[in-house]
Amino acid sequence: MFRRAATAGVALLAVAGCGGGRHAAAPAQPTTTAGGAIPTASAPRARVDVYLLQGEGLKLVRRLLGARTVTAAVTALLAGPTAAEAKLDVRSQIPEGTRLRGVSVRGGVATVDLTRPFVEGTEKASLVARLAQLVWTATAVPNVTGVRVRIDGRQASSLGQGVSVARTLTRANVDPPRPELLPPTTVVPDETGPGSAGGESTTWIQRRLVALGYLPSSAVTGHLGPFTRSAVLAFQGWEKLARDAVPGPRTVARLRTATAPKPSPGTGKRIEVHLSSQVALLVNGDRLVRAIKVSTGKPGFETPTGSYTIYRKHLKDWSYPYSVWLPYASYFVGGVAFHESPDVPASPASHGCVRVPRDDAPLVYEFATLDLPVRVLR
Repeated sequence: MFRRAATAGVALLAVAGCGGGRHAAAPAQPTTTAGGAIPTASAPRARVDVYLLQGEGLKLVRRLLGARTVTAAVTALLAGPTAAEAKLDVRSQIPEGTRLRGVSVRGGVATVDLTRPFVEGTEKASLVARLAQLVWTATAVPNVTGVRVRIDGRQASSLGQGVSVARTLTRANVDPPRPELLPPTTVVPDETGPGSAGGESTTWIQRRLVALGYLPSSAVTGHLGPFTRSAVLAFQGWEKLARDAVPGPRTVARLRTATAPKPSPGTGKRIEVHLSSQVALLVNGDRLVRAIKVSTGKPGFETPTGSYTIYRKHLKDWSYPYSVWLPYASYFVGGVAFHESPDVPASPASHGCVRVPRDDAPLVYEFATLDLPVRVLR
């Protein structure tokens, strides 16, 4: 289990990269070693940098504690986000019940001894994320460049799922090496055939999807490929039909009578993300520009609702906690962004970001100019 925990906090600072997670419980007082105990409250207070998660990226938060030591930093990390930070969807992947047994520092390497709950969990992404949090937090302390992990007093070699810790971990090697270029996108060839199971031709289906705002006119090819299937999923989601990307009889019957999605009241250019439909609407005034299939944050990593603006853009960004590329990334709150993904299923599946299909990602990136309003609606 994971849960939120309240500790004293000061400022929140965004860090490049796109990480969701859940919340850790406050640890017991750690055993003190060469890492240094936290001084009493009467001692001068120091700024301690702690790395939590927001969306799919690391999030730097700052604590005012008794000393700027690895012990103080890791203790604050295990305590998780404050109540105010949790409202901003700041989270931690450190499992509930993880405690700090001790810290020693020698030659710039901090040996951090944690209890067994730290290694619990089945998702590789979760394990990599918590290691990234630990390493970035510990190495924010002056003169600390690496981390060795111990579990219940014993040197750890692996956290499972192929995540090795049998070495000194640094910010450079805590996640897998990055390739120099984006891996080539797998191109799925368009399928040819008689059309839908609903009795209409593929060309008719595509033209209806164009008229309703789910496809551009250039996508009318007569072939039922991935671009069209994404549009069918968007249509099914908006119309509250079974989402299978197949234009079967019920979907085709609805296509005959449906109207274009109606945006919420507003002015100017904006993007609306409708969580229940898993559809994003690109809007200009009262006119729908496009309706696009998306996949938002899965349970425990929910994309935060509210009103935001696009504040940062990268044609190719990197997720530190989840070790994946984020093409066409447009950030609108913390580490939460619209970005291209090869996996945009019918249901919420991300760590907080809004996944966009390959064929739609360039349009969303171009439309999402800096300061563009974004509304995330239930």
